[in-house]
Amino acid sequence: MATNKKVRWGVLSTAAIGVKKVIPAMQLGQLSSVTAIASRDLTKAREAAGPLGIATAYGSYEELLADPDVDAIYNPLPNQLHVPWTIKAAEAGKHVLCEKPVSLTVAEAETLLAVRARTGVKIGEAFMVRTAPQWVRLRELLREGRIGELRSIMGAFSYFNIDPANIRNQMETGGGAMMDIGCYLVQASRFAFEQEPTRVVSLIDRDPQMKTDRLTSAILDFPHGQAIFTCSTQIVPYQRVQFLGTKGRIEIEIPFNAPIDRPTRLFLDLGGDLFGAGITTETFPTCDQYTVQGDAFSRAILDNTEVPVPVEDAIKNMAVIEAIFQSAVSGGWAEPKR
Repeated sequence: MATNKKVRWGVLSTAAIGVKKVIPAMQLGQLSSVTAIASRDLTKAREAAGPLGIATAYGSYEELLADPDVDAIYNPLPNQLHVPWTIKAAEAGKHVLCEKPVSLTVAEAETLLAVRARTGVKIGEAFMVRTAPQWVRLRELLREGRIGELRSIMGAFSYFNIDPANIRNQMETGGGAMMDIGCYLVQASRFAFEQEPTRVVSLIDRDPQMKTDRLTSAILDFPHGQAIFTCSTQIVPYQRVQFLGTKGRIEIEIPFNAPIDRPTRLFLDLGGDLFGAGITTETFPTCDQYTVQGDAFSRAILDNTEVPVPVEDAIKNMAVIEAIFQSAVSGGWAEPKR
């Protein structure tokens, strides 16, 4: 579809993640250009468009989808609107990069397979970590066997937010720790093992008023090892992931919210010395992982290749999340839907 050098992107809504993080980053891309933005309020769209250098503002999502000068859509709408508007965008002939989690359930995510087949567009989930340099390097080190055989993954991701007006704390919009940040820990475990867990078990503590999961811990049982993690919306902000093998360990210092103003670091420990004598540090040049994500998706459009996180992968990630919720209710192991 795109005949120009850059893919022309339109953005559905003035959601904070788009306006503050993703759009500014995509505007720096070599293959991406955000040319239009839509809100249900034209004034809001115009107010967002100006500072971001976006040429066109629309007062409805439908107008954006009808724009022939838009090749692809970035969808950062609330979670419950991801699938409905991704379908509408695809039916309008637009490729879609949908913010994570792509859906609220496995069944909902699966509907995107038929839509993609019928429309012929590319649909992907916006797990920006999948193309980030530190995560690409992690996979290289694991495949090279630098830490022997990967056997265990330990992760934590948390922040503190008790505002009931915040979308992350609302059940109807798919809020809660698991959907907002736990999904990254599931993605990281599947990415590192390059397998799917056969079963999961979990514990969930829900906020008594908001009903969202405010503290979730899980064990994921993979054919080659285990992953354990804790995620929370109501404890001290923190994130770290450790990958333990038979001969060494890898630690990603800031795995998910990688800074855009300083390099990121990965620690490779091959000595097993508890005081860190065997640790070497790999440093990655400052970059914006949202810029990398945008260009990777744009390249897939321009070259007609697979997007970094296709619908099939999104469904598998959601299957694990769904099983984690099921386990918390049953009190036993649950198997992700195949």
